[in-house]
Amino acid sequence: MSPHREVSFLYLLKQAELAARKRLDEVVETAGITATQYAALTSLEQQPDLTAAALARNSFVTAQTTAQLVRGLEERGLIARHRDPRSRRQVLLVLTDAGRRLLDGLRDAVDEIERRMTSGLTAGELAGVRAGLEAFRAGIDPDRAAARDAGAPATR
Repeated sequence: MSPHREVSFLYLLKQAELAARKRLDEVVETAGITATQYAALTSLEQQPDLTAAALARNSFVTAQTTAQLVRGLEERGLIARHRDPRSRRQVLLVLTDAGRRLLDGLRDAVDEIERRMTSGLTAGELAGVRAGLEAFRAGIDPDRAAARDAGAPATR
């Protein structure tokens, strides 16, 4: 028999992510999109003018999945493509007004998920959790954290 081990952070993070994802799936389905599409749209809301490769990294999907994702969102008029004025060969993606309206329509329901998820925490505890998550990310992906800290877009 093995001694009792404390549950790992990775396990707890994954369980929290799965619970949040289930609720998010329920919310975004009402708008006719998936959680992956929602992640892509919110990524473009936070960082306009991303390349497809940067969007793939931000949305945690493969390049092939991103091509399908972009095509679907573009067909629905939620995102648009345009040439990068600094590098005419590069195509950038941007959220459209329709995409913004869709996100605005989901905002209250998504905020409610977050409120429920954090309702047992004080403001100080919540700040600590946020700082901890940022530290976890920086520990795993230091290049992205360094770019963010320097004020540069981490995923262009």
